[in-house]
Amino acid sequence: MTPEDRRTRLNTALMEDDPTDALWELCDSGDAGIVVPELPALRLEQDPIHRHKDVLAHTIAVTAKTRADLVLRLSALFHDIGKPKTRSFEHGGVTFRHHEAVGAKITRKRLREMGYEDQLIRDVTELVRLSGRFKGYGDGWSDSAVRRYARDAGHLLGLLNELIRSDCTTRNRAKEARLHELIDELEERILALAKADLAAAERPQLDGQAVMDHLGIGGGPAVGKALAHLLDIKRNEGELPIEDLRKRLDEWWETNQP
Repeated sequence: MTPEDRRTRLNTALMEDDPTDALWELCDSGDAGIVVPELPALRLEQDPIHRHKDVLAHTIAVTAKTRADLVLRLSALFHDIGKPKTRSFEHGGVTFRHHEAVGAKITRKRLREMGYEDQLIRDVTELVRLSGRFKGYGDGWSDSAVRRYARDAGHLLGLLNELIRSDCTTRNRAKEARLHELIDELEERILALAKADLAAAERPQLDGQAVMDHLGIGGGPAVGKALAHLLDIKRNEGELPIEDLRKRLDEWWETNQP
């Protein structure tokens, strides 16, 4: 197959309304070994987390749960592709440590070989790399950890959360419901923190009381004007050391005091 043939074969299977049968046919026909050589190897890997007889069954189930978006479905198909290379039997059980990072490298290589556009390759590769980032959220994340998760995902945040939701293929309805509750909670926290950060960004570094104390004045229109000046500095120059900011306030006050 030419790279274009491989890409077309894969896209055709992935973009079915329900890609389950098409993906199994891709694997059973032997074409998967040509299109994505690592894919058939997933059939041999036991998955201790999702308790499937092999990771391939889990991968196809995850892909089938996603909506028909090419970036999302490619990400689902590749999200565990690094497991064969990272399988270990340390500590009496099978583990796949850092399989997301390894999988991201494999994903980038295979998508480049098939001639996908650069932006799609970057997006799918990043989603694969971040696909395990949600693990541990249920144990409690600080606000800084939530901000870091959202910042790292960037414009892919919505797709990443969709992928995480689809990655739950358990038959335990209570466990599935709990996962979705946690993701709902995470999304709500991200939104609340974003609003708080936006509000904080629109406040000057010094508040009204600090301005009055520094300039030795009482309340009045001059305080509002001083705060507007300080906010303008923040918008244009970012946050400054407080001592530098006070000097700037003094300079402004020399020419603007009543």
